Amino acid sequence: MKKTSIDTQEQLTAILSTTQAEYMEIRLEESETTRVQYRGREIEDIVSSTAVGGNVRALVKGGWGFVSFNDIDRLKEWATLAVKQAKQTGKEASNFSFLPQVKDRVKLEKVKKDPANISLAEKKTLMDQYNEVIWSIPGIQTSIVGYADGQKHVTFANSEGSFIEQSRKDVSLRVSAVARDGGEVQQAGLSIGSKGDFSKVENLHSQVKTTAKLAVDLLSAPKVKGGEYTVVLDPVLAGVFVHEAFGHLSESDFIYENPQLKEIMTLGRKFGGKHLNIADGAAIPGLRGSFTYDDEGTPSTKTYLIKDGILVGRLHSRETAAKMGEKPTGNARAVDYRFAPIVRMTNTIIEPGQASLEDILKGIVEGVYVKNWYGGTTSMEMFTFSAGEAYMIRNGKIAEPIRPVVLTGNVFTTLENIDAIANDLDMNQGGGCGKGGQFPLPVSNGSPHIRIQHCLVGGR
Repeated sequence: MKKTSIDTQEQLTAILSTTQAEYMEIRLEESETTRVQYRGREIEDIVSSTAVGGNVRALVKGGWGFVSFNDIDRLKEWATLAVKQAKQTGKEASNFSFLPQVKDRVKLEKVKKDPANISLAEKKTLMDQYNEVIWSIPGIQTSIVGYADGQKHVTFANSEGSFIEQSRKDVSLRVSAVARDGGEVQQAGLSIGSKGDFSKVENLHSQVKTTAKLAVDLLSAPKVKGGEYTVVLDPVLAGVFVHEAFGHLSESDFIYENPQLKEIMTLGRKFGGKHLNIADGAAIPGLRGSFTYDDEGTPSTKTYLIKDGILVGRLHSRETAAKMGEKPTGNARAVDYRFAPIVRMTNTIIEPGQASLEDILKGIVEGVYVKNWYGGTTSMEMFTFSAGEAYMIRNGKIAEPIRPVVLTGNVFTTLENIDAIANDLDMNQGGGCGKGGQFPLPVSNGSPHIRIQHCLVGGR
């Protein structure tokens, strides 16, 4: 990737060393992006683009100035403007955690198949094939096939003397099939992602076909009677649950700005049984949410949020850590140079227990087994999730398929009601997280199968 003319430690240091701000950071970014998307039988988007830009963030008396730009040759001017903005907003003492100086150049991880070596025509041909597979199934009304990859090189420097260069790659694929029979409509989806390995989205023809067939088959599946059930979640849906329903509540910018949530999320509070352990961390290697340093230059960590059923931690930027008297966790992230870093998840996991799937199904006379996900909403501690697939559980066995169900509840009550956790941890790397207008940020989430008592299931 071409380097910018100002991408040197000496030039950045010269600007930072003369700043009038209490703290200043500069981030320069070069990126290349490819995107291919079908909607129905028509190609909707095919893009190959490059971008060069950066931002300056300055802190003065608790106020922030932020300037993003594409003209890197005017960097000194942008730094002056950021300080001017900060002075206009700052009215109190600054809260910002100290970090030791870091100087590092992080090498890219090797991948089996680099998307940069695959032509746009080859990528389009593969997406053509996937779309044709979907439309080969009778009953399909419409489809979405969306592929994206990107690589970026980021140079970070701050007024504390840190200078960090790191690069990352990302690949994602989202397939959605919608079937219709008269007034009945059903859908099924497949999400795949990787930390830059194109081979992960190849040779998925049979999975794409299975997804399309599922959408059609669901048209004739019966609906479950709504009510409270013992529910078993597969690793994908359990991972999405922990990310959406609990992970966002653990982001400290949300906590310290919300007195009600701050009272609920008190460290030391019991939120589940001793078998429940939830963690988030970019230091877990090889996952889409992994990196060496966050966008404030904080080294990546693994942070336990719940340990043995007790709330023990939360996710921080340098500012939220200082405001709450805790340590930075390396969770300050920006989707690209146009945005300032905010507190975001990385890889969020319910850690495995000791049981097998057979163990946690055993003893359920009538329950519901749910797989995959299609969507959901959260509002404070309340959540609603749509499962991608659902099956009845009868006498300890997964039985007949039913229409996808909606799970609703209070996240804290639900965590208390998780009474069994299997040993089959699996990671979902196909999603992208959105927050504060920044989307899609590469993350992953995962879990083993989990069993939840007294879960409210929406049906007929």
